[in-house]
Amino acid sequence: MTDQLVWISVGHTGDLPEGRVKTVTARTTSICLSHFDGQWAAMNNHCPHQRGPLGEGSIERGEDDKCWIRCPWHGWDFDPLTGKPPGGHEDSGQDIYPVKIEGDEIFVGLEPEPPHTRTVSDQMAESMVNWGIHHVFGMVGHSNLGLADAIRMRVEAGEMKYVGIRHEGAAAFAASAYGKLTGKPAACLTIAGPGATNLLTGLWDAKVDRAPVLALTGQVQTQVFGPGAFQDIDLASAFAAVSRFSQTVLSTSKHSELVSLAMKNALVERDVSHLIFPDDMQTNPSDAPASTPDGRMGGAVVKPSDADVSEAAKMMSAAKRPIFVIGHGAWDHADTIAKLAEDMGAPVLTTFKGKGLIADDHPNAAGVLGRSGTPIASWFMNEADLIISLGTSFSNHTGITPSKPIIQVDFERMQLGKFHPVALPIWGEIGAFCAAVGPHLSRPSDAPDQVAELAERWDIWRSEKRTRMSEETSKGIHAFAIFDALSRVAPADAVIAVDVGNNTYSFGRYFETKGQRVLMSGYLGSIGFGFPAAMGAWAACQDFEWLKGCKIISISGDGGFGQYPMELTTAVKYGMDITHVLLHNGELGKISKEQRSGEWPVWETTLHNPSFAAFAKICGAHGEKVVNSDQIEAALQKALDVDGPALVEIMTDAELV
Repeated sequence: MTDQLVWISVGHTGDLPEGRVKTVTARTTSICLSHFDGQWAAMNNHCPHQRGPLGEGSIERGEDDKCWIRCPWHGWDFDPLTGKPPGGHEDSGQDIYPVKIEGDEIFVGLEPEPPHTRTVSDQMAESMVNWGIHHVFGMVGHSNLGLADAIRMRVEAGEMKYVGIRHEGAAAFAASAYGKLTGKPAACLTIAGPGATNLLTGLWDAKVDRAPVLALTGQVQTQVFGPGAFQDIDLASAFAAVSRFSQTVLSTSKHSELVSLAMKNALVERDVSHLIFPDDMQTNPSDAPASTPDGRMGGAVVKPSDADVSEAAKMMSAAKRPIFVIGHGAWDHADTIAKLAEDMGAPVLTTFKGKGLIADDHPNAAGVLGRSGTPIASWFMNEADLIISLGTSFSNHTGITPSKPIIQVDFERMQLGKFHPVALPIWGEIGAFCAAVGPHLSRPSDAPDQVAELAERWDIWRSEKRTRMSEETSKGIHAFAIFDALSRVAPADAVIAVDVGNNTYSFGRYFETKGQRVLMSGYLGSIGFGFPAAMGAWAACQDFEWLKGCKIISISGDGGFGQYPMELTTAVKYGMDITHVLLHNGELGKISKEQRSGEWPVWETTLHNPSFAAFAKICGAHGEKVVNSDQIEAALQKALDVDGPALVEIMTDAELV
């Protein structure tokens, strides 16, 4: 058999002193290489007890001066030349590999590599591809190696893409943003224990904002479930509240069916699905076919009843001052809603999560309603005699007044009149409603010209915004100056991920959209969302033709960026074209405001920060610091022109928001 061996270089003689052992790798085989008494030997690196790494152990001499390799975990011994133990425990011994030295180079002989044996993990990864998983964000570790290898094979086949993150929380936020932007799930991969629990915040963000995500967590071996083995926690219980579907993958499972159910729950319910992969199960052989979505998914259009359409047309045609309030759920129908608003001469207000649904330079646009909004939207809300609410959730941050007649359209019946009664709740898909009601509308002859009023209100607001620059002092730049400049230079097709804090409120208030898509941590409101979300948006732009070429912009304060700063190295590693705008005021400014508002002392909101521009350069990205308002636009444009990750650090005044 020796003449059939493949000789693989594993290092040089100078790498391993006499009397030492080390771990080397030949192809994918982990080997314990030893050097003792002038001899070289190689054996399988995994102790048969609990797969302890023998190459991290030591050479011990017995009473007869014989050498033994001792496992560093539990002290099992093996003869380096035969692989046999001295007795007293398992006697099967270790595989031994021939060694030869040529010059100063060490070679280990292995049998020719056998064909890959398809595993359960392969079967399930193939099923994920068939169901549309294009991107996986995650961290490879000891309890997901079998699954990770199956994902690697799909990546090498060009069927998946993988992003190795620095913190699992960032993986979950990236997958959440991917789902919010595309309506399709990405996957996030972790090990058992702390890797899995680190996902929970990002998965809750996805759940409450109705974004599909597939979570894949490793788990300890099935033989040590329960007693409290290393990193053994009850993942099924830990993920029960956050996931719509959560199952442990066992040797007896219908593995392709589990993927189908996980993907269907994520897609149909717009929720989190979770699969738990025990370590020992991942490499079980499988010849079962992968699953596909064929015959598993039905159409999604829910048409409103004729009676509801007739009543809505009657109410809308009678209203003299109707307004539309549209939320994130209306993204797929923005153009249809805008056309309906034009025909009715009605203002279109958006929720903060719906910012960008209608460009702010559209004649019917009234901006954002609510805490992060404009006085334009508030004025038209106060004057309205009918509210047509499409794809909104009636968040208290938005403030849709219940005192006005409301027509609410939603394809989920539980959302209709969820917090208070509405005049006309309509169960139906928004596009179907607009198509059905449009031909039956008319306008009262004495209705005021709300479009002309919109233009007047925009003039008043833009003039007021400019006067706010007089507040700027040497303490830092006014937030208006930042978002006024960004409004001018941000491409119309950009995707903008915003974080949480005063920077978010200022963005909602001052940035004027030209059609950009906006991503945010809506209902969870989690600080740290911004930059990982931009990574998810960048990944989506690689996967979907309608997003190809879109510029990705993220916005955060110094507090938000500080949550996951090392993900900037992830962006550099994968060449992500992301421009990050960082408002640096040296404190958790929103919390300081809340303390003052509640008549509390301002306490523990200051931050000790590095130069973030310098940090960006150290990471390999473009970095620039801005200290004067007249530098902002040029710095932003320069960063946007960079083909890769760029960070603009803008020194701001926490009071000027």
